[in-house]
Amino acid sequence: MTTFDDRENAFENKFAHDEEMKFRAQARCNKLLGLWAAEMLGKTGDDANAYAVEVVKADFEEAGHEDVVRKVAADLGDKATADEIRGKMAQLLIVAQEQLMKEA
Repeated sequence: MTTFDDRENAFENKFAHDEEMKFRAQARCNKLLGLWAAEMLGKTGDDANAYAVEVVKADFEEAGHEDVVRKVAADLGDKATADEIRGKMAQLLIVAQEQLMKEA
């Protein structure tokens, strides 16, 4: 192998790792958002965890994260607006990234 091939492989591996970390951070963020929304809905324990899993699964319905916002907004009704949910998602994405960095 040449130095060029080694560099190419290193960049490909880094890209794959970065994409996996983005995916994991977004999934963690969605779970945290689900737990936040579950608390607002009065859910606790297994019910809260089950709801959080539903929120994570909602992200796989279509491209982008608006499907998660729509689900949580519909479930919360007048307890939070879509913009408030997006803001909470932005906060929780930072928390999720920090959690993953500590785990690594």
